[in-house]
Amino acid sequence: MDNLARTNRAPADVSGIAVNDVNEETLEAQIAVTPPPVTEGAAPSLHSLSHKEVRTIVLSLMVAMFLTALDQTIVATALPTIGRQFFDVTNLSWVITAYLLSSTSVAPVFGSLSDIYGRRAMMMTALGLFLVGSVLCALAPNLLILILARFLQGLGGGGILPLVQTVLADIITPRQRAQYQAFFSTVWVSAGIGGPVLGGVIAEHLHWSVIFWINVPLVLLAVGILLPKLKKLPIHHKPRQLDLLGGLLLMAAAITFLLVLTWGGNKFAWLSPTLLALAGSVLAFAGVFIWHARRADEPFLPLPLLTGPVVPYAITAAACAIGVMVGLTVHMPMYYEAVYHLTASEAGLALIPIVALSVPGATAAGRVMMYMKRYKWISMLGLSLGATAAALLAILTPLPLWAVLTLLSVLALGLGTAFPVSVVSVQAAVARHLVGTVTGAMNFFRSLMAAVSVALFTAILLAALGTNSSGTLEHPDLGSTSSVEMIAAFRYVFIAAAILLATGALSIARMQERSLGEAPKPSVDMAE
Repeated sequence: MDNLARTNRAPADVSGIAVNDVNEETLEAQIAVTPPPVTEGAAPSLHSLSHKEVRTIVLSLMVAMFLTALDQTIVATALPTIGRQFFDVTNLSWVITAYLLSSTSVAPVFGSLSDIYGRRAMMMTALGLFLVGSVLCALAPNLLILILARFLQGLGGGGILPLVQTVLADIITPRQRAQYQAFFSTVWVSAGIGGPVLGGVIAEHLHWSVIFWINVPLVLLAVGILLPKLKKLPIHHKPRQLDLLGGLLLMAAAITFLLVLTWGGNKFAWLSPTLLALAGSVLAFAGVFIWHARRADEPFLPLPLLTGPVVPYAITAAACAIGVMVGLTVHMPMYYEAVYHLTASEAGLALIPIVALSVPGATAAGRVMMYMKRYKWISMLGLSLGATAAALLAILTPLPLWAVLTLLSVLALGLGTAFPVSVVSVQAAVARHLVGTVTGAMNFFRSLMAAVSVALFTAILLAALGTNSSGTLEHPDLGSTSSVEMIAAFRYVFIAAAILLATGALSIARMQERSLGEAPKPSVDMAE
């Protein structure tokens, strides 16, 4: 009753509500707040930063994002070399898995902490953890130390992406923010494509540790540029009590869930006692987290933040899009090799349409959001086209390789439109002091969905191929699987992709379209 009384005495201006007065009703009021509308012709920054300073910060943020994107792919091609040096190939996958576990689970942590302690402090913390982890990886004397160092590196890398998006929200108006999101998508794709190539070159011609040493000058460059500029950022964070228990519960649930997806059908059977125990642990951690969040005065991740007419639909659309992209990227090489008899390198090149052509889709959506009052139609159209392309792949296959690549290009263009629309929409739907929290939550669920989609597509293929296939999907024995069997199995994968993209389109259709302010004049130069 005391809490309710304090809530009823709260001022009408929710931006001034005391943290200690927050209950579910006032928190919903805070979440519903949108930033003030942007006047026509406004500069990109929302405060006293000049165009030059904004451009400098954006460039340094792009360097930081390049770091975390690069380290998700550059290590893969060097794994055989690392295994030979440490005389251990059975545990090599943990070099990738450790980074995935820590980077996924920590995303909402850094987002929330930036709303408590500020963007500058948390960005320096994330970059510092990434730097220390990189150095320890390069100096690792054995595989165990390398795996532990990769986990530490992932703690920093997982915090960089939500912090980059949050800082961008602090210095760029909502409409122009969408266009910058497309620029950052270009950086992400470039790192995704160039990472395996660069990793292979380094492993072949240099020592594998150079893969981690190159992070040192890049981190120092980003810190040197960002440190003085971040002092001038507007202060949107609001100090409050740190809900350490809530953060630990969420991380434990995420890590356990990812272990289930990683080990299920690979190291352990899905119905094995180990997997069932882990699945039970996931439910227990998640249940306790929800119970705690509903009762805490200042929860780590306020549950009302994930409700409303915008946030859940935008997160669902983004998660479905990234899930299809990652799921197809992981599994399509098998399809190319078994059906079209491409070499491993040729199959890698054939993945470029899936990854690279999402950037033009994101760019188109960014331009629409920048200049049009109604903007969500571009993502609805894009995701619908992507779902149609996936359905055609399922119905018409087998197709000539050029036709498959064409349909995958349409699919990638379509799903790319979901990224800027979803990110800007969730950031515009909450109060400024919750932007970091909601951005971290979005990246958290996107990463989880990427892992779920990989496991789902794997399970579909194993079920469709049945006992006629041998080996695992990571190291398949393609000689025992005919092209006809592989074509039939991938029909179900394409159907699953179509369903996910259609779900994303429906989510955008259900999402409320919030005002992003007045559109700037077309003559405004984004790179100015």
